[in-house]
Amino acid sequence: MTVLPQDYLRTLDAVRERCMKVYEQAIKGQLHHFDVDETKLDIVVEHVLEVTLRQYPDVSQIPAHSRLRHFDAQPLLDKWRNDGIDKVEQARRLIDLVIVSVLVDAGAGQVWKYQTSKGPVGRSEGLAIAATDMFQEGYFSSVPGQPEQVDAQALSEITVDRMTKGFQVTPINTMVGLEGRSKLLQRLGDVLKDQRDYFPASEGQSRRPGNLVDYLLPNLQDNKVHLDKLWEVVMGLAAMWPGRLAINGVQLGDVWPCDCLKDQGNFENLVPFHKLSQWLTYSLVEALETTLGITVEGTEKLTGLPEYRNGGILIDHGLMVLKPADVKRGTVEGEPVPVFEGSDPAIVEWRALTVIYMDIIRKELEIKLGRPLALAQVLQGGTWSAGRDIAAKLRPDTAGPPINLKSDGTIF
Repeated sequence: MTVLPQDYLRTLDAVRERCMKVYEQAIKGQLHHFDVDETKLDIVVEHVLEVTLRQYPDVSQIPAHSRLRHFDAQPLLDKWRNDGIDKVEQARRLIDLVIVSVLVDAGAGQVWKYQTSKGPVGRSEGLAIAATDMFQEGYFSSVPGQPEQVDAQALSEITVDRMTKGFQVTPINTMVGLEGRSKLLQRLGDVLKDQRDYFPASEGQSRRPGNLVDYLLPNLQDNKVHLDKLWEVVMGLAAMWPGRLAINGVQLGDVWPCDCLKDQGNFENLVPFHKLSQWLTYSLVEALETTLGITVEGTEKLTGLPEYRNGGILIDHGLMVLKPADVKRGTVEGEPVPVFEGSDPAIVEWRALTVIYMDIIRKELEIKLGRPLALAQVLQGGTWSAGRDIAAKLRPDTAGPPINLKSDGTIF
């Protein structure tokens, strides 16, 4: 049966397959915006290995890469259990929090920090802590006396002013993409109202992201569910993403044209990433397995996350080199590194190669360690931290990426 392009480009298989097409062009020296020097691959692998062993001397204990690495959910789970909350409702609440936390996780910029009792925290960890505090304070709940939930009614009432307060944004503590994050949560509320099958709520109750548990539980077989079923739900949220490319009226989300690929009449030049959707899926897998003890099968379909930490290590070690014309094109006065829009073809090439090199790095690490690793462990161990590590060494003033993205708060 022929798969329509708008359906194919929303699959996980399409992410690897189309990114591999870009990699094949890279090996032939036919990228338009980067040169690739694979003699630098072992340097990258050794750096990732060193950082991994530094953080996790016992590699068997490397946890999965998920949003739950950025905030401590255990006190909440302990509290709910002590309050007599059953496991299914605990799962709903944790998924409520995870989904909101992931959706606000796109890059906040180099300036923003969130003030905690232990001091200021920036980047993904700061966003995660801020989202957790807002969750506990009832920012996302419309139910009096029950602040610790997320529901469609409360999301529809989110305002930029309210998010500004929650994230402690000021004229000095500025955040990139604040309006984009706010609109994304508003649209999540709209999608929850529309997707009744995937988020079935009790009569008279406002739909919650955590209601996906009520969709998945009847689909369990031997306490297992396949990733495809969870991905179907995640793709059911697609209407919340900003309008970008569409085929036959279907919004594709994080899918972009790549100018090193040719459109042969069936959109062969489009490359999907679905980065935030995959980040969400990695995180949902852990939330479901932690709270309900179920097993999600087929997680090997998920890819490396094409964002600036995993991709940054490739550029900072010289494995990928931005062509001189693109360096010139991306140079902005006052900016220490090139700057591009998320849709820029240079960014598309960078992200596509990041996906493939995460798979290659995983295989190389398995050889060096003499044991299998899940890709989620490589990301956590791993490439994400190593990307930060070298960025801090090369750009100590900002510890930022080698290329900056003009973010709307919904891509990286």
